Amino acid sequence: MGINTERDIEANLQIGPTDAGMVRLFVEAHGVEVPMDFDPEEAEEIAEEIRAAAQAARLMSKR
Repeated sequence: MGINTERDIEANLQIGPTDAGMVRLFVEAHGVEVPMDFDPEEAEEIAEEIRAAAQAARLMSKR
């Protein structure tokens, strides 16, 4: 499975700070829970990657 492989799976995503000072991305799908903790710097890098991907997707959709 790659980034361009479509799947018909519903999932919930929650994002927030933990009491340990980390940023948690929490994904739940079909009873499987995946908590992913990042330090604030890593979380900011991920946010930048998401912004860059959104910008690239906008450019692709204008073709």
